[in-house]
Amino acid sequence: MLEPLRRIVQEVNAAPDFSAVLEIIVERVKHAMHTGMCSVYLLDRATNRYVLSATRGLLPESVGKVAMTPDEGLVGLVASRAEPVNLEHAETHPRFAYFPETGEEKFSSFLGAPIIHQRDVLGVLVVQQQERRRFDESEEAFLVTISAQLAGVIAHAQATGELARTTSPEADAGPANIYAGIASAPGVGIGRAVVVSSPADLYAVPKRRSEDTEGELELFRHALERTQADVHSTKNDLKGILSTEELEMFDVYLRMLEDNSLGGEVIALIRDGFTAQSAWSQIIIEHIRTFTRMESEYLRERASDVRDLGRRVLEHLQQTARPVQVYPQDTILIGEDLAAPHLAAVPFDNIRAMVSVRGSHNSHMAIIGRSMGIPTVMGAVDLPWAELEGHLVIVDGHMGHILIDPSPEVERAYQEVFRKEQDLAADLLGTRDEPSVTASGDAISLWVNTGLRVDTKLSLEMGAAGVGLYRTEIPFFLQERFPSEEEQRVIYRDQLTMYAPRPVTMRTLDIGGDKALPYFPIKEENPFLGWRGIRVTLDHPEIFLAQVRAMMRASEGIDNLRILLPMISSVQEVDSSLALINRVYTELTVEEGYRIRMPKVGVMIEVPAAVYQARELARRVDFLSVGTNDLTQYLLAVDRNNPRVAALYHAYHPALLKALRDVVRDAAAMNREVSVCGEMAGDPMGAVLLVGLGYRTLSMSASNLLRVKAVLRQLKTAEMTVIAARVCELPDASDVKAELQRTLDRPGIARLIRSDRPVQQANRH
Repeated sequence: MLEPLRRIVQEVNAAPDFSAVLEIIVERVKHAMHTGMCSVYLLDRATNRYVLSATRGLLPESVGKVAMTPDEGLVGLVASRAEPVNLEHAETHPRFAYFPETGEEKFSSFLGAPIIHQRDVLGVLVVQQQERRRFDESEEAFLVTISAQLAGVIAHAQATGELARTTSPEADAGPANIYAGIASAPGVGIGRAVVVSSPADLYAVPKRRSEDTEGELELFRHALERTQADVHSTKNDLKGILSTEELEMFDVYLRMLEDNSLGGEVIALIRDGFTAQSAWSQIIIEHIRTFTRMESEYLRERASDVRDLGRRVLEHLQQTARPVQVYPQDTILIGEDLAAPHLAAVPFDNIRAMVSVRGSHNSHMAIIGRSMGIPTVMGAVDLPWAELEGHLVIVDGHMGHILIDPSPEVERAYQEVFRKEQDLAADLLGTRDEPSVTASGDAISLWVNTGLRVDTKLSLEMGAAGVGLYRTEIPFFLQERFPSEEEQRVIYRDQLTMYAPRPVTMRTLDIGGDKALPYFPIKEENPFLGWRGIRVTLDHPEIFLAQVRAMMRASEGIDNLRILLPMISSVQEVDSSLALINRVYTELTVEEGYRIRMPKVGVMIEVPAAVYQARELARRVDFLSVGTNDLTQYLLAVDRNNPRVAALYHAYHPALLKALRDVVRDAAAMNREVSVCGEMAGDPMGAVLLVGLGYRTLSMSASNLLRVKAVLRQLKTAEMTVIAARVCELPDASDVKAELQRTLDRPGIARLIRSDRPVQQANRH
């Protein structure tokens, strides 16, 4: 039954909407299993009943009218047990329930499979047969497989409101314009959506309109001409290699591009006001769906040809399109997979929030969002992002919600939340010139993590005492090639000068994992355990040497440079790196005459191996810096970008706390500086823990600095030490968080500890 399964999956993926998916399922499953009936029952959460939502074999007028609870009927039995039920004589089962309005009295045998998504039973898929029949194991496995395929589609429909409208069409389906993602950078952003897309991706083209119809028509015709020329050229090149029949496919391509075929449909849509790219993608996607649904295997395979042709034309459209992108003053930046270049293109004062369909709380763009104080939501997998251009959007970075075209009442409620946040930020400015000390007078150095030039001003305004992490990979992301040594020197000099005399810790190039350069892609099955960080640059010493030379040359006369080595897992990597750094220093000072002071060199503690070798590493370098983001990921074996397990990622996990305690102890034993530059340092509760564990230098997003300072100034060091010792003995991260919240729930501190309470209040309006 592999072929029917493959076809059903193809048709479901190509379906234009949820209703079409249900119709495809019941029709195709009934046909594939040679049964008299196939039906889908979906859970209506408002009533906790499973509603007949689509059928082939029962009376059509019963759809939407027949429903049963988990304690009622055989459908309820499947749902309550969360496993298949296979009966040859269904009418004799004690849970059998007869609904005359369905016309099911003629059916005897029954097979039902639960539709489960992340442990939640969303519905039941049922087949019934008039003749007495015990469905065999292969048939049961087929139905279970179809149910598993359907689960993801139903979950998406649930998120978008389509499921509610299907199970209760006469009722108000509720706020279908609220979409869930992963809260990644706190705050509220209100503004207009600007959608950015990936090149030559038909499904990533936003639905944009244009008033310049003639201009768009000209762009489209030019793209068609270039594509036609490409097809002619390819055909001529392959003459004598392909058969006459195979070459005829190129003639099909050419005919499809004519005005009386695809081209004509697109031109009509452009005249209706759509851009050339948007019109082309809409028409091509519709034709792909049409071919996918065809009975003939040969014709179904032609869907790939249409897709290929679509990409060819889109590439030319994107190359010739006017590269003018307008970013309004209240830009909400939305994309399938946002990257640093997308953000860099937006004037900093215009950005209000970011939303990415892919990624998680600790993806690279989420970290940048927190660093720059931009409310950010990642992993919004159900968001119809390509259709949002120009829509009013509210991004709730506290709860991970995206609201599309909210009501005036909801918008006013969020405006009030935003106002309160601004008031708190204004109040915190009063602590900017206060010393960074605990209530008992112990000094705590508060540094910043940075990477973009635009956040330097904010960092200095917040009173940063230095830079604990300068992400050198960001300038690399903004290039179309590896930047030269001189180009790097200019960038680094700028940073060192602006922060002088404060120390600036520059991390050597850290790519790999979820950070791949567009011109140096790294494709691996398991990128976080693969070629990344120091492993890449040691394998490419030319990159490492050029970068270190640029850093040292940039530091001449300023002498505030510190060099940080990422992703260290062995002393051999440190020794090799130090040999190259010393070589550069000798070349510059002895051979080339630069007057440079040897910078301090440190290593990042990011993997368990580095935790257990902290003393050996400390013997070789001047300081240690703990990167809690990766360290948490590796200690807990959680891919922070995987939405299935992202909830298991927790910076308060007792294993991480004990690892942090061990590192600060070993650094002290070797009389070495030690700091934290991970996200935990910018969390007020996390900062309390870190100071309690013995850390006296914390590096964080500039937007969090004053909040952390205000909390630490209200607590004595000894009190934080007691808190840290107590929570380290707790068994679970949730227990640690609850204890911290209870302990710190006191006047003057509670409102500085970010919570979802203000946002929940706003949602109740």
